[in-house]
Amino acid sequence: QVQLVESGGGLVQAGGSLRLSCAASGRTLRSYAMRWFRQAPGKEREFVATIKWTGDTYYATSAKGRFTISRDKAKNTVYLQMNSLKPEDTAVYYCAADETVFGIATPRDVDYWGQGTQVTVSS
Repeated sequence: QVQLVESGGGLVQAGGSLRLSCAASGRTLRSYAMRWFRQAPGKEREFVATIKWTGDTYYATSAKGRFTISRDKAKNTVYLQMNSLKPEDTAVYYCAADETVFGIATPRDVDYWGQGTQVTVSS
């Protein structure tokens, strides 16, 4: 079992920044891809970013150039630095982990989910 706990969400004005954290515990994460997804009200959960144990990263088109995913292996923590935030980035952001090889994943690929953290961007 893998437990994931997100933090760092909040309210920010458009153009601002937030950094989300995901603390992982349980099984060794060496074989897991760590991901961020988000879900806006009335919309399906969508992929945001992935970081693999190798350090390879993958991003949704909406995140490229603005978001950066990183990983502190010693702390078993994954981060999502979000810059130049837009109102359309408003969503609940979920940390996720799975052992699939896909760089870009869908929700059904995920084995473990965090509880989510709310990000609200005001215009």
